[in-house]
This record gives sequence, C-alpha cells and structure tokens, in this order.
Amino acid sequence: MSSKSCRPCIAGLFLLSGLSTAGAVWAEPAPPYGALLAQARSGAPRLAEAEAGVAQAEGLARQAAARPNPVVGVDVENLGNVGSPNGLDARQTTASIEQTLELGGKRPARIAAGRAGVAAAQARSELTRVEFAAQLAVNYAEAEAAAAKLSQADDSLAAAETDARAARELVDAGREAELRALQAASERDAARAERDEALAARDAAFAKLSAFVGSPVAFDSTSESLLNRATSPTASSAGTTPAVAAAQADRDAAAARVRVEARQAVPDVTVSAGVRRLQGDDATAFVAGVSVPLPLFNRNRGATDAARAEFTASQARLRQAEFDADADLRAAQSQARSAGSRVEAATAGEAAAAEAYRLARLGYDAGRLPLLELSSARRALAAARVRTLDARLARVRAEAEIARLTGRTPFGA
Repeated sequence: MSSKSCRPCIAGLFLLSGLSTAGAVWAEPAPPYGALLAQARSGAPRLAEAEAGVAQAEGLARQAAARPNPVVGVDVENLGNVGSPNGLDARQTTASIEQTLELGGKRPARIAAGRAGVAAAQARSELTRVEFAAQLAVNYAEAEAAAAKLSQADDSLAAAETDARAARELVDAGREAELRALQAASERDAARAERDEALAARDAAFAKLSAFVGSPVAFDSTSESLLNRATSPTASSAGTTPAVAAAQADRDAAAARVRVEARQAVPDVTVSAGVRRLQGDDATAFVAGVSVPLPLFNRNRGATDAARAEFTASQARLRQAEFDADADLRAAQSQARSAGSRVEAATAGEAAAAEAYRLARLGYDAGRLPLLELSSARRALAAARVRTLDARLARVRAEAEIARLTGRTPFGA
C-alpha cells in the first residue's frame, strides 16, 4: 500500500481518537453531594433566579425612596402683539420651577413597603435554597440507585445467560426436555430487556442530575453514596420553617402595600416660583403659586380595596402554610421511621435471598436441583436487591423532606 493511500486512514484514526477524547471530557463522575451543592450555588439556574428576585426587590426599594422630580418651564405670552400701537413690545416671558410635595406619609410608606418587599424576596430565596438542597439530595440518590440497579441487571443477565447455556447443554445431552431450554432462553431475553430498561433509567437519572445543577458536563456516576449514609435525628416541630417564614414575609409586604395605597388618597401640593419679564415696561416681576388637586373623582379606593384583598389572601396563605408545615413534618418523620424499618427488613431479606441462591447454585451444579429451582432463586435475589435499593432511596427521600421542612441541609452537607 502506498503512503498516499494510507493518509486517509491515518486521518480517520486521528479523528476517531479526537472524538473519543472529547467524549471522555464531557462525561465524568458527579462530585460528592456537599461539593456538588457548593458548586451548584454559583451556577444553578434556579438559585440564580432566586438571587435575581432579591436584586429586583432591592432595586424597587431604592426607587421607592426617590422624590418627585422638579419641573422647569418657560412661558411666553402675547407673541402676536410684538409691535403694539404705542410702539411697545407687549411680550411677557416667565421662567418658573415647580415642585410636588408628597403629603400624607406617602414616601415613608413606600420606603417601608420596599424594605418589606426585600425581606419577602430574601425569605423566598432562602426557601428556594433549602428546597434546592433537598431536591438535589433526592436526585443524587436516584442517580446512585439507578446505577446500582443497572449493575444488578448486568449480574442478572450474566447469570441468565449462564443458565441458558447450561440448559442447552443438558438438552443436547438428553438430560432435560427442550422445554427447559426454551424457558431458560425466555428468561435470558427478559433479563436482557430489563438490563436495557435499567440502562435507559440510569442515563435519564444522570441527565436529570446534570441539568438540575446546571452542569455543562454530563455526569455518569457518583463519587459517594447517599443510600448508605446514616440519616440525622428527626427534628421536632418547634420553630419557624422556611415556608412559614416566607409566607410571613409575604404577609408583611402585603400589609405595607395596603398602607401605600391608602395614603394615595391624600392629595399632593405643588408649589411653583418664577421670574416674569415684562418687555413693554422693561420690568421684572416675581411670581409664585400653589396648586392642589381636588379629590372628586379618584380617591384610589379601588386600588386600596385590591391591596386589602391581597393582604387577606396572604393571611390565609400564612395560616395554610403553618398547618401544612406541621402536618408535613409529622408525615416526614413517620416516613423516616418506616423507611428505617424497611431498610432493615429488606437488608435481611436480601441476605436470605443471596444465601438461598448460593445453595441453589451448589445444588444445581451437583445435579440435585433442577434448573427451574435455580432460576426461581435467581429471580428472588434480584427482586430482594431492588427492594433494598428502594427502601434506602425512601430513607433518603424522608431525610431530604425533613431537612427541607426544618430549614437545614440534608446529611449535614
């Protein structure tokens, strides 16, 4: 082969090498939960949105403290009478400045409402951070469980393939009926389908985890186990939960907006001062004025009533948040106790199923047990392993829910 004909092959090898290297760069293990949470605090879109909400409230609070701008004007009168019959210029030019004075405590009410809005935004941001940490723990554990189920599915598929080959050898040797080989092949195909399903679930779980933290790199495994982590002691219902604190801050902000709208009914006073130049008399005069709107048609009653209705709704939301916080915490504590019992029972059941499968394998290899018994023991072990993973995942979910309700980070991260 000539050197010229080898060049496309070499180029293709370099291209494939580059693609494989790029693929390795864009898939890596997820950091430990605590490190991933710290990393997400600076890049997760949900947390960035919460921080932007606080910045928006702070900007509105600064704007609420602003006073009305003064108005500068110039008026020219008698433009059509520049040349009067007596030869005098009758023009009058007035330069004036106007300033609106807010009465009735409008500006202090706006400032208080702006501060209440900032406090409400900060409370909602804290609630978002707490909920994010809890959901991240659940997503992390779900990805870990999905990877473990894929590993178990690989083991089950390998065992089913081994059993199928053994069954075929027994059938070919005339020691088993053809039905046994067909049954083993069917179980092998079912195990392969379950393995493909577990692979899809694993990929979906890690894609969800990567998207949740806003990571540009796709995760394909976890660096630590949350399923085997010990949970924190269950907390009591004392104290204000983040959800209740956010509802209280929203209620206070709504009350401040009621005061703002109620003060809008008080009319403002506009004062003006200026200088008028009389061209005909070659004289200068000072002018001043005061104007007050007559509150005949608009006393801001509709906006005030709407603000009061919003305040009433915020009070109802606060009461509901208090009821929900107490009920949800009791339910989460009950689920945590139940999940702990499930983990103990499932772990014991998995150990028993593993021992049963070991004995069935020994009996089958010694020719004392049929293939049907071995297959049944293998399926029982696979189901027991799934139950253990599900129980551990339920325990993580309960820990995350308790942490969310009490305002702490799961697993002390």
